[in-house]
Amino acid sequence: MKENVMIFGHRNPDTDSVTSAIALSYLKNQTQYHALPCVLGDLSKESEFVLDYFKVAHPHRIDDVKIQLKDLLYDRIMALEPSNSILTATKHMNDNKIRTLPIVDSEGYLIGIVTMKDIAMSAIHGDLHTLNTTFINIKSDLKAETLNYAHSDVNGKISITAFHDSSIIKEDIFDVNTIVITGDRFDIIDYAIQRKVQLIVVTGNKKIPTLLVEKAAVTGVNMLKTPYDTYYTSKLINQTNFVSSIMKRERLVRFKENEYLENCREIIQTSKHSKFPLVDEKGKYLGIIGRTHFLNPTKKNVILVDHNEYAQSAEGLNEANVIEIIDHHKIGDISTALPISFRNMPVGSTNTIIFQLFKEEQIEIPKDIAGLMMSGIISDTLFLKSPTTTVFDEMAVEKLTEITGIKPDTFALEMFKMGTSLVGKSVSDVFFNDFKEFMLEGCKIAISQVFTLNFQEILDNQSVYLETIKRVHHDKDHYLTLMVVTDIIEEGSYMLFESKNESVMSLAFEKSVEQGTFIGNCVSRKKQIIPKLINALNILK
Repeated sequence: MKENVMIFGHRNPDTDSVTSAIALSYLKNQTQYHALPCVLGDLSKESEFVLDYFKVAHPHRIDDVKIQLKDLLYDRIMALEPSNSILTATKHMNDNKIRTLPIVDSEGYLIGIVTMKDIAMSAIHGDLHTLNTTFINIKSDLKAETLNYAHSDVNGKISITAFHDSSIIKEDIFDVNTIVITGDRFDIIDYAIQRKVQLIVVTGNKKIPTLLVEKAAVTGVNMLKTPYDTYYTSKLINQTNFVSSIMKRERLVRFKENEYLENCREIIQTSKHSKFPLVDEKGKYLGIIGRTHFLNPTKKNVILVDHNEYAQSAEGLNEANVIEIIDHHKIGDISTALPISFRNMPVGSTNTIIFQLFKEEQIEIPKDIAGLMMSGIISDTLFLKSPTTTVFDEMAVEKLTEITGIKPDTFALEMFKMGTSLVGKSVSDVFFNDFKEFMLEGCKIAISQVFTLNFQEILDNQSVYLETIKRVHHDKDHYLTLMVVTDIIEEGSYMLFESKNESVMSLAFEKSVEQGTFIGNCVSRKKQIIPKLINALNILK
């Protein structure tokens, strides 16, 4: 059986991150995993354009990979319905060695709970004289034979015929609400039929005259014959009552499957109860969880693409089981308890590495997946113009365009136009679209990169962008908060920033850098900007 795994890139996903997650998921689904491509944020316009262009479904959006209650190996105990009998519930609990039984309605929604204590207390303190159940429950629990079936519901008072028939007649004991338990006392049976009682249970498996059975049919009286004697039948019949008569309905402690383990652990461990029902978001019953399920919870399996740092990954990653990483950035701070497959190559795009994996696995790349991979490489290498571009990226794009049959230069321009458009975007949307935090030489640095074909769109709102940068800088206590506006045509970047040290930017780029300064031949955050900042920080130490 294939293991489930989620594959996702970094927060604020770019096109390389999104497409590599989808492409790798396709590859893994052809091999050893059941993979689900995911994203950790809203898709950019560029990514949406690419997915729509190649008619590929959007990845699943997730907020975190924390352990949820649905991840636990909880007990999938079959629930009963309220119309089942108490005896059926008791046997079900004994057979499955459980002490807590969920009760659901006909559509599977949880409506109550029954425990062994509830059953025991009902046997001691319950109303032993009243029966509210069905003909079929009584027949099944008493292992009885149907002599006459007149109606389904049986609701009345139990009467065991210890009196002489004359006493019963004199004291007018039988009426339409009476359930009669008797042996082969034909006179009593005949009188009970005349009185149109609810039910007659004949004990000891005795043969009943056909005439009496026919009278019961004419009169509309239920009649059963059980192999049990009168004593045992009288003890057992109360347990044929509906289990709903003893179930708890109010103030039920239940948990939803999407609740986080960390939020529920204390409640469960300090509760006087040891077992709790688990339901879905709509309230449908799923199973039973207990304290023992918390001892060794099942972690989510994840594969990371296009990143390998906790700060850039899903919240709760430390609670997940990272089984593989495929990246083209510097090695970050993610650690694992066991050895994993870690493929890290100094290439321009994660998709270039995945292209190599397809070749190694000798798996054919479908046209739509090839289109996504080509888009991811073009996006991350600025159509092979970025200094991060390698011969491997160029070879991959060449092969992938052969599969797709499209002209890469025409497609790239259309993709960049769609991706760099700021129409309908707020300043915050633009700033945080590709925003990443790093620890460089002990300093907390944040770099937002925006690609554009027209810097004037940014320049017109420069003061507002600077206010946003300043606010983020102070709120997050950054050493440097930098917004890099990269002009794809000019192959350079404009710098907007806020820093604790005024000279760090000028040291990094070896020229006087003020707000809006253009740095030529500077388009790569990873290959050009970060190394220059590291050098500057080392000088300032």
